[in-house]
Amino acid sequence: MSQPPARQALVIGAGLAGAAVCAALARRRWQLTLVDAASGPAQGASAIPVGMLSPHVTRAPTPMSRLTALGVTTTLAELQRLVPQGHGWQACEVDNHGHNPGRWRAALVRPAALVQAWLAEATGLGALACRWHAPVHRLAHNANTWQALDANGDCVAEAPVVVVASAFGSHALLTDASGLMDADTLPLRPVKGQMSLGELQGEPTAARPQRDDGVFVPCYEDDGLPPQWPARIWAMGSTYERGENSTHLSEQAHERNAASLETFCAPAASGLRDAWAEGHLLGWAQVRCASLDRLPLVGAVPDGDALRMLMAQAGPRRGRVPLADTPRHTGLFMLSALGSRGISLAPWCASRLAAAMDGEGASDDEADLLRAIDPARFAWKQARRQQP
Repeated sequence: MSQPPARQALVIGAGLAGAAVCAALARRRWQLTLVDAASGPAQGASAIPVGMLSPHVTRAPTPMSRLTALGVTTTLAELQRLVPQGHGWQACEVDNHGHNPGRWRAALVRPAALVQAWLAEATGLGALACRWHAPVHRLAHNANTWQALDANGDCVAEAPVVVVASAFGSHALLTDASGLMDADTLPLRPVKGQMSLGELQGEPTAARPQRDDGVFVPCYEDDGLPPQWPARIWAMGSTYERGENSTHLSEQAHERNAASLETFCAPAASGLRDAWAEGHLLGWAQVRCASLDRLPLVGAVPDGDALRMLMAQAGPRRGRVPLADTPRHTGLFMLSALGSRGISLAPWCASRLAAAMDGEGASDDEADLLRAIDPARFAWKQARRQQP
């Protein structure tokens, strides 16, 4: 049987979202070029020393709770398939102190280990070429080809299809720099997260991770942690500062972590403050990305200009344009706004995006969720506001 012609895509961003897209498309025999401004993968928010893989517990089902229920299962399967326990993740249970209190199955994950495993898999399939130190300033489309251009206008990479997976950087890339849509059509917001952590000496202060306003990890051991971190750590966080796009460590964020921790594990809060007073407290801060409704943006990117023209042609009968009828930029896709749930959401969202790029349909349940995370869900509202 002859092989299908190679499909080529450019992926921008080498964190959890971009790496998950690369793995999902490589399995479908796409040929991929991954570009990132950093020196290697998982240098932004995906560089967090340890994160929690667990469901989003709500009193009644919501799109996010449904997404994370599917996503946790998908991510756990990927970890079990690609990353040995103790070398990037470990299964655990977490005591939930908020609503629906109880003990839940979970996993502690170092996201960079999963990112690296996905990229290694795609490379092993002969599907992936990576370009580091390659910042993309804007996108240009001509002759059925997308070009990623640097600040000088030189082409960094090109392909018929592009997937933007660069977290909050997606906002400037698709709006300010490239002008593919206006900012309100793509309502992405920066969210700073700061984690407080330190070297664990002796016994942990809790038997298992604890969660309420933040997640406390009493003990995480991983021989693959970067050299700036001890191999055995405790961690608390992280904060969730909307609209903040700096990565500096702040005393105020450490204090918020300590105050949150005090409500459900007072001895650990005392240990955090002692480490702070003695100069041993470590910290990590990065900028994540969220949408107005806190749901991801996954799918084909809407064409705001074409949508406004469509609504103008409808005349006085104009109203909400169904998502399925929303004009899209040809060959332009995105996976962004994962917020603080990138570990839970990235692989499931990437698998569904890859299926859509291959023209595959979805089950009724999945179709409902895909509509909830469609990047076009905000576009029609903005188009209506701009009508005369």
